[in-house]
Amino acid sequence: MTAQARGAQPAGTTGEQDAAAAVQEMFDSIAPRYDLLNHILSGSVDRLWWWRTARRFRHIMSQPQARIADVCCGTGDMTLALLRRRPTQAVPVLAIDFSHQMLLRGAAKFAKHGGIAVEADALHLPIAHNVLHLLTTAFGFRNLANYEAGLREFYRVLAPGGELGILDFSEPGGVLGKLYAFYFRHVLPRLGGLLSGASGAYTYLPTSVGRFPAPPEMLTALEHAGFRDARWTPYTFGIAGLYSARKP
Repeated sequence: MTAQARGAQPAGTTGEQDAAAAVQEMFDSIAPRYDLLNHILSGSVDRLWWWRTARRFRHIMSQPQARIADVCCGTGDMTLALLRRRPTQAVPVLAIDFSHQMLLRGAAKFAKHGGIAVEADALHLPIAHNVLHLLTTAFGFRNLANYEAGLREFYRVLAPGGELGILDFSEPGGVLGKLYAFYFRHVLPRLGGLLSGASGAYTYLPTSVGRFPAPPEMLTALEHAGFRDARWTPYTFGIAGLYSARKP
């Protein structure tokens, strides 16, 4: 990865620890209206993205004994999409996030469906080596202070043959890309700031997407981390997409 794309860096932060603290504080602050704003600002297409991601891993979700974690789970919508594909009496899904306020709201959704809330940093997961059959993260990986360290940590906790799914935003090309870029960089920050009262969080969003590795670079990073069969599947004309890979 390039130096620019090494990790998230909110405005005014210096160093990984400072960046992580700023991201944590930001998500705690927007947690009360996070779900509503997600659906409004995406036109509810985010629900389709979670559903498609869960369907991609249905061969693992259908196994009652599969050990699964949804990292950077936020308010739990990706976790819920996974749980809807779990058999009755299946091993619970771990839902992990370091934002206390986001996790509280997520737990209220998924606890009765077989999700267990775990407050922890994605770069230091409280999980033993080589145990997970599936690790997903939806719109959270981009916010890690160190992307390479995140991939190494995900690789560490996955069992041999385990699979990884990273759902995140991208920047589409062409005419649509230009229209979307205008909305994403100019309209969305103003609208999000107005509705949430936290303008900094929605200014940070397009900036973080701009810093995030493009698909070819991200696929290379997955291979360098040791993953195999890495691929990117674009969603909704490339506005978002799913990176999937396997630990050999």
